[in-house]
Amino acid sequence: MSEFYSEKDLQREVTELQGKSATAARLFDIRRIIGGLFVVYGVIVTIAGFTASDADIDKAEGVNINLWTGLGMLALGLFFLVWLKLRPAAPAPPGVEPENDERVE
Repeated sequence: MSEFYSEKDLQREVTELQGKSATAARLFDIRRIIGGLFVVYGVIVTIAGFTASDADIDKAEGVNINLWTGLGMLALGLFFLVWLKLRPAAPAPPGVEPENDERVE
């Protein structure tokens, strides 16, 4: 026995799939991944900078390189996360396919 869907059922299913697709696009936005990784590693390196010994600082010619690198990583990670928050990814309008790069073959 074959099943027939009404126009209303098809429209509802399409709307649900579009919602799921938009959620997946926002969840896997590269800015979230990069920002999160930089924040995590920035915290680790900053802690290493706070606990650096005098010998470690002397090896770097008096610069606490772990502290400065960790703070830089934290700043970059927070930049990506703030950018994501201020300009979230908008899904493509329904029925519009993304443009492919034109390749010369």
